[in-house]
Amino acid sequence: MSKIPIRTLIIPFAASEDAGCRAQWPQLRLPNLGRWLARARLVATDRGNAYRLNPPHERALAQALGWPAGIDGTLPWAGWHARRSDVPCAWFTPCHWQTGMEQVRLQAMDEDAWSAAESQALLAALAPLCAEDGIRLVYEAPSRWRAEGECFRQLPCASLDRVLGRRIDPWLPSASGEPAQRSLLRLMNEAQMLFYTHPVNDDRGARGLPLANGLWISGSGVWAGADGIDTRTVQVLDDLRPAALTGDWAAWASAWATLDAGPLGSALDMPDLTLVLCGEQHAVQWAPAPPARGWRALWPIGPRRSPALPSVLEAL
Repeated sequence: MSKIPIRTLIIPFAASEDAGCRAQWPQLRLPNLGRWLARARLVATDRGNAYRLNPPHERALAQALGWPAGIDGTLPWAGWHARRSDVPCAWFTPCHWQTGMEQVRLQAMDEDAWSAAESQALLAALAPLCAEDGIRLVYEAPSRWRAEGECFRQLPCASLDRVLGRRIDPWLPSASGEPAQRSLLRLMNEAQMLFYTHPVNDDRGARGLPLANGLWISGSGVWAGADGIDTRTVQVLDDLRPAALTGDWAAWASAWATLDAGPLGSALDMPDLTLVLCGEQHAVQWAPAPPARGWRALWPIGPRRSPALPSVLEAL
């Protein structure tokens, strides 16, 4: 069986404006990426900002799938992943809300210390409250439940990737917004109180483990159905995500080097590849430069130089 060629390759968290990340740029050595960029050209830029609810890599994936541009925060990832066409869906993510000096930060639950049984017990406790608002909960994984209900049809929600490790208050549904936003903000508060006193957290606290004391809502909207694009030709390389979300920039640089030597190096051999590098604000698309024609094809001008990597990352 022949291998399906990758047409679009997306790399999230390729750069950050964090000073610690920028300090790593001059030392990055990515020979495979450099060689490919030397024979490529910049074909498009998606300019955004760090406050968009859908980060650049989500927008890039939606574009690669052929989705029409919509309202920020309404890319229907929950419905798409479940292949639930024409059903308003969202993801509910049980998480740890870390309370500090006048702020609350969202932390992901450690999958190694967070069981399916614990997750399902919390889901079962929350389900009756959701049902009162016309929401049906479906277990997908310990760290993710799918919620189905009309309130998610046009509900803007911040991606989990925007919120992890950060203050949650700028990203919460608005208490003065649409009725659906107010209702879901109330549900998030009720979930926090419900989880706090749940036996699952009593047991976790006794074992010194982080409590699943909060909920995040993301991936909301309605997936229209078959995209008309073979999704096997679109690949997202998430290798940089864990280190970027924790701000471990030495690990991020090491992950970049491993990515370049491994899956990225292999994928760059695919013909007609579009490479999308994504930062916190912008995404840039690179594609192979067209072959020289006419007198340029006959004139030996030598190989093109690869653009300086820091300048490529600066554009993100």
